[in-house]
Amino acid sequence: MRKSFIYYYPFRWYPLFRSLTIKSVILPLPQNVKDYLLDDGTLVVSGREDPPTCSQPDSDDEAEEIQWSDDENTATNTAPEFPKFTTKVQEAINSLGGSVFPKLNWSAPRDAYWIAMNSSLKCKTLSDIFLLFKSSDFITRDFTQPFIHCTDDSPDPCMEYELVLRKWCELIPGAEFRCFVKENKLIGISQRDYTQYYDHISKQKEEICRGIQEFFKKHIQYKFSDEDFVFDIHRDSRGKVWLIDFNPFGEVTDSLLSTWEELISEKNLKGDFSEGDAQEQDSPAFRCTNSEVTVQPSPYLSYRLPKDFVDLSTGEDAHKLINFLKLKRNQQEDD
Repeated sequence: MRKSFIYYYPFRWYPLFRSLTIKSVILPLPQNVKDYLLDDGTLVVSGREDPPTCSQPDSDDEAEEIQWSDDENTATNTAPEFPKFTTKVQEAINSLGGSVFPKLNWSAPRDAYWIAMNSSLKCKTLSDIFLLFKSSDFITRDFTQPFIHCTDDSPDPCMEYELVLRKWCELIPGAEFRCFVKENKLIGISQRDYTQYYDHISKQKEEICRGIQEFFKKHIQYKFSDEDFVFDIHRDSRGKVWLIDFNPFGEVTDSLLSTWEELISEKNLKGDFSEGDAQEQDSPAFRCTNSEVTVQPSPYLSYRLPKDFVDLSTGEDAHKLINFLKLKRNQQEDD
């Protein structure tokens, strides 16, 4: 993966593929907004339309219990204001129907959905966006290590960051697929939400694969600026395919049900088609979760809980589980 790909083609594909994808607005990200998002201080969210209200004490006794500090050295955290940027963002949100899906040049704050009041990436104000961005490791990585997986030795270019606002659409997780392209050839397709089993995917593998191939050959192949890339699609109930996003062809992108070793070498890159399924020789390897037995926990679970808790709940660390059971037994004996 080259640095030029990361620099030149984050969301600049949108004008070319506008008719195939979700309506979006792209805004340059001011340097002071970037500095605020990277600030490690206390999380104070700015951009709110309504000021917070202060509750009044119900009685004199309650008022007497309130301790007011007279210390002049006491630091008060106040949210910085970005009036011009706030206005532009709100105008963009309104033009997109009042609710948006936010992302940076490459990443969306999918790892921070749990911190939002609605446990969703659906945003209606700049403060909603700031809360997600300041809580996201994915966004921080875009800011601080955008070229970490690049293989060329050229100097790091100076990134120009953009806030991408996409019209909010209720996409069905079981209808999303990730497609891997190498040398302008579609080599692999993976179920996007691989942690769940979807019966319709297993039953319609051949039809889904053929529809994505046709979409790729008609709209994507030889039209994207690079010959190695990844793109995500959504296939609606009528079988119509919609372009969702492009991603780099490399380890920075989740390979889902394949491995990057398989995708890069193309060795042992086989799909999940059974012997009875008709598949052309040049068809991409289509992979999906084939049974409920293989259902897995959400890959974003580790971002919302301490890692020890996650290891216990998923059974990934047997030693921690044994120690936990011993602790519980000792507590019971003490009682």
